[in-house]
Amino acid sequence: MTQRGSPIFKGRLPDRDTTSVARLKKAGGILLAKTNLPEFSYWIESDNLLSVHSNNPWDLERTPGGSSGGESAAIAAGMSPLGLGTDLAISVRGPAAQTGITSMKATHGRVPMTGIWPRAPRRFWHVGPMARSVRDVALAFSQLAGPDGQDAFSSSKVPFDAGIGRQPFRQLRVGWMVGPGFGPVDPEVVATVKAAAVALRDIGLSVEHVGIPALEKDFALDLFNRLHVMEMKPAFREATAGRREDELYKMPKTMLSLPDTSMADYVGAGRPPNGYADYFSRYNALITHVLPIPAHKHRDEEFVIDGQKVDATYLQGATVPLNVTDLPGVSMRFGTSGEALPINIQIVGAWQAESTILHVASLLESVSSTRVLHPTL
Repeated sequence: MTQRGSPIFKGRLPDRDTTSVARLKKAGGILLAKTNLPEFSYWIESDNLLSVHSNNPWDLERTPGGSSGGESAAIAAGMSPLGLGTDLAISVRGPAAQTGITSMKATHGRVPMTGIWPRAPRRFWHVGPMARSVRDVALAFSQLAGPDGQDAFSSSKVPFDAGIGRQPFRQLRVGWMVGPGFGPVDPEVVATVKAAAVALRDIGLSVEHVGIPALEKDFALDLFNRLHVMEMKPAFREATAGRREDELYKMPKTMLSLPDTSMADYVGAGRPPNGYADYFSRYNALITHVLPIPAHKHRDEEFVIDGQKVDATYLQGATVPLNVTDLPGVSMRFGTSGEALPINIQIVGAWQAESTILHVASLLESVSSTRVLHPTL
C-alpha cells in the first residue's frame, strides 16, 4: 500500500518492494499499476478521500468491493491478467466475488506479509493472488508461497505443487453448506452454491450437504470483531496522531470511536471455532458462498437479505471464519444473478491444502458456463 488510501500518506513512495511483489517481479512479472483501495485498506468498498471510489465493470453504479476492489475491477475489465490483494476478513475473496474473477486466500503464513502495512498485528492478514482463471491463480501462488526469513508467521515448510488435475478426483469428498453459521443468504446465491455441488456430483465426486455446529455456536464474525478492534487500534492511533479532521475518512474515525474490548471478552474470543478440524478429517473440501448477495451499489450500508435486515459488516459472514481459523479458500465465479451480475462460490480446504482446493476449482471451472462471460464496458 503506497498511499494507503489516505491524504495522510499522499505522495508516499516506498523505498523497497514487499516480498510478494519482489517474488512476482523475479518470476518475470511486469508491474502495470497500483490500484485503488479503501482508506488504510480497511472496508468492503474501495472508497477514499484521495481517488474517490472504484467502479465495478459489470455495473458502474456498483462497487467492486474492498479492500482489493481496484485490483478486482482492473482484472475483470481486462486491464491486467493478474494482481495481488491483501485479505484481513474478506478483501481478496470478496472483491473477486463482486467482479466475477478468481482469487485465493492461502493458509495463514503461506505467503509472507513482509513490507506490507500495518506491520503488526499479523494474525489475520494475508496476501493473495487474483486473476481471471484458476490456472493463473495457481501459477502466481506457486511463486508467492514460502517463508522469507523475515515474516515470523511465514514459517510453512510444506511445498506447494502448482500442478492441477493430478489428484484422482473420484477419491475426493466434498461437503457444501450455506446459511447457518454465516448469516442470511440471498436465494440466488444459495442456488449457485447448490449448482456447484450438483456439478461436482455429476462428474463423479462424493458430495454431501453438511453442517458445522461449531460455526453456529460461535459466530466467527463476532469473535473477529472482539479481537481485531483491540489489535488494530494502536496502528490507527499512530497513523492518525496529530492529523486534521479533514484528512480522515470513515475507518479511522469508526475504529477509534469503538469501545475497548474487555480482557475477558478478548481472551474468550481468542478461542476460534474448532469444528473445522473434525470436518476436514472426513472431507477434502467445503463449498459455500463468498458473499450473501451479488455486487451492491456504492456506499450501501444496510441490506435486506432473505427477509432479514443486516448491516454491511455481515457481508463478511462466510469469509471471516477462514481468517479466524487460518484456513485457505478460493473465490471463483459459478453463477449469474437476475440482474446479470456475477455470483462466486468459495471452496475451502484443510490447512496447507491449497493444491486440493485449486484442483476442485479447476474441475468446476471446466464445467462452468460462466467462464466465457466478461463485462461489457
